[in-house]
Amino acid sequence: MLHRTAQIRLVSSHPEVYEPCDDSFALVDALLADRTNLLAHHPTLCMEVGCGSGYVITTLALILELEANGAYYIATDINPHAVRVTRQTLEAHGVQAELINTDIASGLEKRLERLVDVMVVNPPYVPTPEEEVGRVGIASAWAGGDNGRSVIDKILPVADKLLSDRGWLYMVFLSANNPSQICIQMREKGYAARIVVQRSTEEESLHIIKFWRDSDIQIDANEMVIAKKSGQARVLESLVSQFPRLSFWKQGNETCN
Repeated sequence: MLHRTAQIRLVSSHPEVYEPCDDSFALVDALLADRTNLLAHHPTLCMEVGCGSGYVITTLALILELEANGAYYIATDINPHAVRVTRQTLEAHGVQAELINTDIASGLEKRLERLVDVMVVNPPYVPTPEEEVGRVGIASAWAGGDNGRSVIDKILPVADKLLSDRGWLYMVFLSANNPSQICIQMREKGYAARIVVQRSTEEESLHIIKFWRDSDIQIDANEMVIAKKSGQARVLESLVSQFPRLSFWKQGNETCN
């Protein structure tokens, strides 16, 4: 069965706005792979941080439109051109979202605290000189600073504050971002995680990781020290090859569909 996604021919564009590319397609593929779980989740508030062209938030709305037709959508971007382009993309597909020109979720923390059921993020993850981070225009879509982590490390605490008790976060990472370390850090905050999509292109190796709060996670200080000392370069490989045996990379009913 084919599922509706945003049509590239209807996605608006602007010279200063990042167009859908491999990472955008991988994130959408992750949402489609997890579609059955998303529909059963019945989210009431969905959010995209860094909406760019609007391709991802539009697809999310289309995926959920029948079974979660009462869901409310919010999308933010630091680039004002991206906000306008996203509005045009949404309108072209007949779906709606509240669009806000802001940095991550600045000014929205109190309003959205612990309310977001689904958050999607394709962050600026490309390793660049720090001075390139936060520049005006299209560079803001990819410039990630040292190890590509400068913006990612700002987004994750915001996501933790905004996600509801049943909130899910889908986020794009590059191998250079050290996603295994990120997963360990999120585990310390009580999040389980799994790789939904893993994809290699000629230029990069992408990981779309889903995080969710897990009350069953017991944080043991000695365990965390051992994990950190074991060599984080091997952690991600272990997460893939030994996936069923790792308590914080749980399957349960979270399997890809």
